[in-house]
Formats: sequence, C-alpha cells, structure tokens
Amino acid sequence: MTDFLLLTGLKRHADAGLLLLRAGVGAFLVWGVWDNVVDATHMQTFVAFLARYGFPLPELMARLSVWAQFAVGLAFVTGTLTRWAGIVCAINFVVAIVMVDRHGGIRAMFPAACLVMIGVYLALAGAGRYALDARLERTRAAP
Repeated sequence: MTDFLLLTGLKRHADAGLLLLRAGVGAFLVWGVWDNVVDATHMQTFVAFLARYGFPLPELMARLSVWAQFAVGLAFVTGTLTRWAGIVCAINFVVAIVMVDRHGGIRAMFPAACLVMIGVYLALAGAGRYALDARLERTRAAP
C-alpha cells in the first residue's frame, strides 16, 4: 500500500525525467537568446535594456548573459558539464532577479526564480544516466 501511495515504482524513470527537464529547459534557454546571437540589432536592444536597469558595462554584461545562457542551454540539452551549467544558470538568473525582476514583484520574479532552482537542482543532482556527463563518469571509472 505504501508503494502505491508514494509511487515508488516511478523512481526507475528518474533519469528519463532528468533528460526531459534538461532538454526542455536547455532548449528554452537557447531559443530565448538565439535572436541576440544571430542579430546584432537584437543584441543592441538587450544592451539598452540592461543600461536602463543600471547594469555596469551593459555591452559586456549583455554579451556575457546571452552567451552564458546559450552555453548553459547547450550543456543542459547534451548533459555536458551539467553541474557547472547549473551553477552558471543559477547565478545568471539571481542577477536577473536582483537587477530587473524584483521591480515587478513576485509574478515577475517567478520565471527567473524557477531557473535558479532548476540550476541549483541540476548542479546538485547532475545530469542523470542519459547524458554525456554519465559517459565521461563511466570512462573515468573504468580501470
């Protein structure tokens, strides 16, 4: 009865859940910055946005944020250096909350807060079995 109530049988699919989480969030991050990666006009719009919110060195910070999100997205999708990507994701979106989203209240902060929590979770849990990280770990562990 306890197994039914706690759905303990689902544990065997935890790695598939991690893959789904990583792929969905990673794809969203790549999609979210793709326009800035391929179009200088979009990047300049983002620079102006950061300047409006008082970011120091907005030219540098815009590029740093965009390329960090792009790299994190790719890392999440492939499951490569996932723990590091989780840390970078969490830091990037804590900055977004502190500098921008807090001005809009809890509803404005929620999407970035979710990305902070997902980043922290992936930094702590790792990528799971269906990831390049797992392959690297197996290679390292092999005699």
